[in-house]
Amino acid sequence: MAEIVLNVEVRESAGSGSARAVRREGKLPGVLYGGARGPVAIAVAHNEFRKALYTGKLLGHLVTLKYGDETQPVIAKAVQFHPVTDAPVHFDLYRVDEHQLIRIAVPVHFRNQEASPGIKRGGTLNINLHELEVMAAADHIPEEIIIDLTGLEIGDSVRGGDVALPTGVELVAHLREATVASIASSSALQAEEATEAAGGEAAQA
Repeated sequence: MAEIVLNVEVRESAGSGSARAVRREGKLPGVLYGGARGPVAIAVAHNEFRKALYTGKLLGHLVTLKYGDETQPVIAKAVQFHPVTDAPVHFDLYRVDEHQLIRIAVPVHFRNQEASPGIKRGGTLNINLHELEVMAAADHIPEEIIIDLTGLEIGDSVRGGDVALPTGVELVAHLREATVASIASSSALQAEEATEAAGGEAAQA
């Protein structure tokens, strides 16, 4: 079962007025949806939610929702933040079966830049996709997808279909041909190569 437990209460009404009233009480409004039942307006203590959020294991992960003596697995699907203070102001939870196959976005991180000959020569890493949508069991969602840059030269690219995924995790079909990242020649390197080429031509002349 999930490591994080959110103790929630059911809100009597939804809407912006209800949400503001909840926030004045030091709680964070949210919505629970998905499955056979309809959406339910809920709230959780603001401090409890912030603590769970900053573990890095809330958003996009399996979480245990607790209401009184009842518990159920949910996925934290989205969190909205205040544009100025960056504090969370609303959240969405999605009902799931613990082993249910779901579609979800997972962040992409890159390793071994120092082992890329292209980057060593002054190339730059261009990142097209910072996350990839995958199909995974709710209790086996990877925290991150790692892309190894070892051996990549300038002009090389990494497609979605090239990315190594954990067992049981599959990339959604339309991303298999998408370019996740590439090693491009930097402007400084291009200028240097142009200068060298011009020097070579002058010497030949």
